[in-house]
Amino acid sequence: MSLHVPLTPATRNLISATELAYMKPSAILINSARGGVVDEVALVEALRAGQLAGAAVDVLTAEPPPADHPLLSANLPNLLVTPHIAWASRQAQQRMADEVVENIAAFLRGEHRNRVV
Repeated sequence: MSLHVPLTPATRNLISATELAYMKPSAILINSARGGVVDEVALVEALRAGQLAGAAVDVLTAEPPPADHPLLSANLPNLLVTPHIAWASRQAQQRMADEVVENIAAFLRGEHRNRVV
């Protein structure tokens, strides 16, 4: 399961112990959405109990996280935590740089580009 939702009052703890219990033991949870969408303590407990095969998170509820953050102190082989860099592939950074160059060039030509009305 891959999460792609904003953090709102409706999505806070969208994935809690209840939802984790419904997942197959072979499931892998990926959260690159926002910290707070997944109940982090419940996730650690579910991973320890074998309720799901693994999890990968690129976002945490607290950033920068405290040293005793539940996902950082869990020491689980089936948990991957990255420092909020899922967006930062070389391709994504190159595309962002290309877009900036194109936006500046369009501005200098007096053209509107990527304009939200």
